[in-house]
Formats: sequence, C-alpha cells, structure tokens
Amino acid sequence: MAKKQALGRGLGALLPGATAPSKRLDADTPPVIGNMAGSICLLTISQIDNNPDQPRREFPQAALEELAQSIRELGIIQPITVHKIRADKYQIISGERRFRASQIAGLDEIPAYIREVNDQTLLEMALVENIQREDLHAIEVAISFQRLIEECNLTHEDLGMRLGKNRSTITNYVRLLQLPADMQLAVRHKEITMGHARALIGINDPQWQKTVFDRIQRDDLSVRAVEDLVRSFKQNGTEKNSTKSRKSRPVLTFDEQQVQADLKLKFGHQTVLKRNVQGGGKIELNYSDAVDLDRILTQLGL
Repeated sequence: MAKKQALGRGLGALLPGATAPSKRLDADTPPVIGNMAGSICLLTISQIDNNPDQPRREFPQAALEELAQSIRELGIIQPITVHKIRADKYQIISGERRFRASQIAGLDEIPAYIREVNDQTLLEMALVENIQREDLHAIEVAISFQRLIEECNLTHEDLGMRLGKNRSTITNYVRLLQLPADMQLAVRHKEITMGHARALIGINDPQWQKTVFDRIQRDDLSVRAVEDLVRSFKQNGTEKNSTKSRKSRPVLTFDEQQVQADLKLKFGHQTVLKRNVQGGGKIELNYSDAVDLDRILTQLGL
C-alpha cells in the first residue's frame, strides 16, 4: 500500500488516473498510466536493466539515500526513460539515479517513458543526458565527449553544435584524457581542478609534469601559479634549444629550473636564475617601477 501511495503522490499529482493504471493489453505491454509526449508506463523494477554505456560510474551512496527518502515521501515526479531490448525487458536511457534510489526505497514499480531508438541515438541520448548534469566531473564529461566523437563519427565542431558548446570547449575536455592515470584520478576526486589539469597538459616533459602535479597537491597552488610554472619551464626549454644560448650560458639543471620557478612565484615573472661554466651563477630580480622595487625589498626583509 505504501509503495502505491508513493507513486500516486508523485506522478499521480501530474497525470490524472496515474493511481489507477489500465490493464495490460498483452504480456509484453506495460500499463499506460498517462501521456506526456508519448506513453508513460508502469514497469516493474525487475523488467529494467542498467545501461552498460552509462558514462556516470560513481553514485554517492549518501545522495542516493537522500533521493530514496524523497521518493518514499513524495513519490517519483519525473519518469525515467527506457527503450525496449527484448520481450518484457527494458534498458535505461536516462534516470539511472532515480532507478537506483527507487530500488533503495523499496518500490516494486516505476513510471517510465518508452522510446524507440536505434543504437547510435541511444548512445547519444544517454551520453548527452549525463553531460548536461552539473555534478558530472570533468573526466566523465571528457570520456562522454570522446565516445560521442568516436562512436558517432563526429568532429569536435559537430559535437559542439549538437551540445551548444564551442569547439574549443570540446577540445579542452577531450585533451584531459592525455593526462596520466593518477592525474585523471585527481580530477575525478576533485583534488585538482580542470584549470590545473589544462595547465599540466601543456607540460611535455613527464618528470616536470609529475613535479608540478605533486606541488599542486602539496602546496595547494592556484591555477595561475601553475600556469606561471609551466610558462617558466617552456621559456627555459626555448633557451635550451637555442644554439646561441648554449654557447653563452650553460643550461639550467632540472633542480635549478625548479628553483627558478619558485623564485618567479615569489618575486615575479622577471626573476632569472643564471648559471656559469664554473658551476656558480647569479639571481636577477628585475622590477618594473618604484612600487615593484618596494615590493621586492619588503619580501627580502630590507
């Protein structure tokens, strides 16, 4: 009785007659309980399968429990969307969270909107529905974009037009998949932001990339600070590849590059570490005006 009330208090408030479903026409036809751009039917939980192509892999238990409690009290307001895969069996297109929460809430039946779609449309609908969710993390979005591009034979521009996004946005997300597994995992767990990740992608040297990644986590570096580190590394790399620079000044070691990056973060972009052939060197602290000079002197305690 309580389970039927849960359904009626939710969908029944929106669809007249939802609390009194019609009889099945045959074994394969679920009862039609309303119309909303098509037939909305009651399906038993056992008739529904999860979507193996579901891009969302993480469903926090606490959030599911909260949604389940809401379903117990108010019922299901929005039906899930499914498609038929065989006689009396359906697969979820969208509404995975509602389906899982309904299982926790103990419902035997759930309202569903049944769509007739081909495999490509099914994939697009499942991925796009998830992409539009605000709480989907960047790596899940990137994987969804990549799957749509590969399996639906779309260009970045085509996908951008379908989703109402700029081509550069699509490209920036897809490039996240170039990161090593530990850095992708950090994005998933929100230990670093997408801004951090984009800056890390700009580092071609794996050792330096790992060093910067470790510093982001250890020192809680801002995205701007990471971009400065990357810029510093690239500038030194340019000098390293310059024949004139190689003749006039020895290339900085990896440790010296890190020291120079630290100095730039502390004193400004124009800070330079120079090394001579004897193994010594000097640090140049350049300033732009009197105010900038006072800043540097204050930082030096002078």
